[in-house]
Amino acid sequence: MRVIYGILAWICAVVGIAAFAYRLPDLLRRKTDIGLWALCTYFLCSGISFLVDLDLLRLHISGFFGLPNITSLITQVAVVILTAAQQVVLVYWSSPPAEARRMARNRVLFFTAALCVLVPTSLIVGPAAKSETATSTILLSIQDGRYALYMSFYLLICAIGQFETVRLSLRFTRMANRQWLAVGMRTVTVGASMILVYCVTRSIQIAGTRLDFDGAALDPIQWTSGSIGALLQIIGWTIPSWGIRVTRARGWVRSYRSYLRLRPLWWALYEASPDIALDPPRSLPRDLIPPRDPHYSLYRRVIEIRDGQLMLRTSLSLADFVRVARSLNLPEDPTSPLGEALQVRAVLSRPAEQRAEQADAADIPVRPPYEDFRQEVEWLTEVASSFAGLGRRREGAIEAGLLS
Repeated sequence: MRVIYGILAWICAVVGIAAFAYRLPDLLRRKTDIGLWALCTYFLCSGISFLVDLDLLRLHISGFFGLPNITSLITQVAVVILTAAQQVVLVYWSSPPAEARRMARNRVLFFTAALCVLVPTSLIVGPAAKSETATSTILLSIQDGRYALYMSFYLLICAIGQFETVRLSLRFTRMANRQWLAVGMRTVTVGASMILVYCVTRSIQIAGTRLDFDGAALDPIQWTSGSIGALLQIIGWTIPSWGIRVTRARGWVRSYRSYLRLRPLWWALYEASPDIALDPPRSLPRDLIPPRDPHYSLYRRVIEIRDGQLMLRTSLSLADFVRVARSLNLPEDPTSPLGEALQVRAVLSRPAEQRAEQADAADIPVRPPYEDFRQEVEWLTEVASSFAGLGRRREGAIEAGLLS
């Protein structure tokens, strides 16, 4: 279990420092944003709270200050500060500016007063001087009644802060009008709940020292819940920043995939009517390379397909369409995806001179285009799929039906 604790601590330390570094450029540009200052303070203190207690560093840090296990106090001070910073972020995000300033000031004063009690008390009672790891330091220290009382006060401060975090996060989640912001707040809520589990299990351990109950068995629960809870909170606070990038990446992939799936239909229409293309077409191998802006390329492809369909639809009468559909035992609905694909396949199967001869013969019902572009893309994707399927099935029968 010691290895697992160490891995979790390293992950939390690295993620916290990385999150601080990620938001630092924004902070330098928005120096008057109190909420952002509080958020960066939270990230920095979260990283420090795990970093200084790493077994690789804690003894060196204690030696530098000349105080045994001073890292326990540094960690606890960082936790109190990051808990206060969380409160400031949440009140600034969820309350009007004037009210937020008052609420933030009250919370900062509360946690500052708590620090004024915690720091001198810790220096007086002090944790155990000799222990191999950070986990064993607390277990040995709480055997002392004075330190147990100090630790109980510290846990109470943490629990109050995390309870407020849960309450305010749930409140802000209901107010959030962005998907990733709501996801981030839910993640923060889960993390705060797990830290509350840490506070409860650690309190049970403290009570066990007075009641001759061995609380060491709860150590895996409290350290795991505390570390994973802190990690979830860090991730939750960063989700609003990078979540939108995930949405954009998914949109990019979706546009590129649709762009490729529409190519067979678009290419067939281009060969029949080259004027529909705004830019010269690329070869298939080059077309597999993602375009610089797949969203714009997809938009152009949809427009060009619709232009090509409009240019070709006058070359096929409703009677011809019905005859071709019956010859292939297909539905006689020209406004379905299969019907649109069948129209294109039927027209392209006849010579170009015959298309020109019947330029005024179109009387086939037309489905109105969707106002929503995504729905239009989904529809044309079905048309393209049907078009490719018709090409693999009885194309000779289509030609025979049209030429008979």
